[in-house]
Amino acid sequence: MGASTSTSNPSLEAQEQETLASASLALPLLRAAFSRSNGSLAEALSPPPAAFRSDSPPVPPRFHDLVARLGPAIASLFFSDVGPAGDAAGWLGFLRGFNRCCARVPASQSLALLLRVYAAACADAGAPCGLQFHPDEEGAGGEGKVVGELAPGEIAVLLWMCWVMAWSGSAPGVSGGQEGGGKGEPVLLPDVTHLVLSALVSAGAVADDAGVWGWEVSRGGKGVKVQEFTSWVLSTAAGLGNCLSRYVQERFRSCAADPVEERSVSTGNTSSCNPDVYLLTRGRAWAISLSLRNTLSEKFLSASVIGMDTKDLLYRSSVHGKGLSRFWSCVEGYKGPVLILLSAFSRSGCDNVDTDQRWGIGILTEEGLQNKDTFYGSSASLCSTYPIFRMLPPSGKEKNFIYCHLHPQIRVYEAKPKPVGLGFGGTIGNERIFLDEDFSKLTVRHHAVDKTYQHGSLIPNQGYLPVEASVLDVEVWGLGGEATRRQQDMYKKREDIFSEQRRKVDLKTFGNWEDSPEKMMMDMISDPNAVRREDR
Repeated sequence: MGASTSTSNPSLEAQEQETLASASLALPLLRAAFSRSNGSLAEALSPPPAAFRSDSPPVPPRFHDLVARLGPAIASLFFSDVGPAGDAAGWLGFLRGFNRCCARVPASQSLALLLRVYAAACADAGAPCGLQFHPDEEGAGGEGKVVGELAPGEIAVLLWMCWVMAWSGSAPGVSGGQEGGGKGEPVLLPDVTHLVLSALVSAGAVADDAGVWGWEVSRGGKGVKVQEFTSWVLSTAAGLGNCLSRYVQERFRSCAADPVEERSVSTGNTSSCNPDVYLLTRGRAWAISLSLRNTLSEKFLSASVIGMDTKDLLYRSSVHGKGLSRFWSCVEGYKGPVLILLSAFSRSGCDNVDTDQRWGIGILTEEGLQNKDTFYGSSASLCSTYPIFRMLPPSGKEKNFIYCHLHPQIRVYEAKPKPVGLGFGGTIGNERIFLDEDFSKLTVRHHAVDKTYQHGSLIPNQGYLPVEASVLDVEVWGLGGEATRRQQDMYKKREDIFSEQRRKVDLKTFGNWEDSPEKMMMDMISDPNAVRREDR
């Protein structure tokens, strides 16, 4: 795992372990965590006590026991040879354990460690788990192998466990009500159905067709083998592999800061208890954060824990009105990362809005929107948000990322007028995603027409023909922070000043009719043959 396991000089090994550990966490902080958590590492590595609930799917009976056994499982797997705080061997054992779970390793190995922790916690809690751990035959030099199969319900529990690990680090001073009489409200777990379904479809356990609408985790079904689950994580949710190392580091940071004060806090996490009312639900925000490998991942991770800041909502069609002009009045001047979410339902064979036929897609770009009659942009990603989660990053072949074209203020004749609306991928007139000017019709074409984004279906059972859908709602979230919002406000103020100046009329020019150019033109029209003397 990147750490030295045997050497003839213990002090030299300690130096190697310290050098390796310092790449993940500062040594003074690690020493403080070691001295304060010695003798109770299982408690230090446990998340804050809280009760959890879920609207869909329901929380399994053994989930709270599993979360409670998370700290002891990590301590027994990685810190079993830690001695007293004053012992050099104890410090060396602490460093070895920290490096085994936090040192930089390939993503597949990090995920294997996470699965080991999950299997150990399930075994201690008596929860069902289809994973088995096979240690190395030689007994040293490796971490063994995890084999078995994950049922749909077990995938949901694993994802929830990872979210709780992220929740404990992002909201260390706020915990939900404890079971058995806590004062706070239970923490609402995010909906992970779209992630579970994505893993099952990727492994071929569920067909990617119209049957995915209305699919429920509680239905059960065929499971996913560890190898197939690993492949799905590496391609779709690579952030899961970092959950364990990130969690251990956050717990040690919290322990070194003030281990008593944090655990004494028991207030309701009201943000996590509010139901999702936007297209950007906490479950979808977490799924996007797992798929990203840049600074925006932290933004979405925070949104999955405490919810998005409503100040970041630039546009919502149900509030600001539908149409490209209303859309543009809200997003113009915002020069920062933007997430556009579209909710629609297919028109095939039904006149009414069928709940089971709704689907959602999104576009994430790291630059603002521009009013152009050509494609522009340097990077963007497409994603399917409902009912299956998929992220389609750029392919690197073309750069037709974004097309945003409004009617020009001064109309001129065009033999071949450019389409008015929002487009992503493909070519002009044959876009992969196109939203019309009125925000009433959404067209999604097959990935064969697009070389900008990677291949993949955005809608279950999409087929090769274009899919026309009615738009339900559109949301635009600005991800640039407070500084970008201030810049947009300044831009809008300047535009308002310029518009006001253009509307002003100099009344002095029209004060004297006899000297006005309008009267001269009227006289010429009435008697064009009249002789006029030029005033000099």
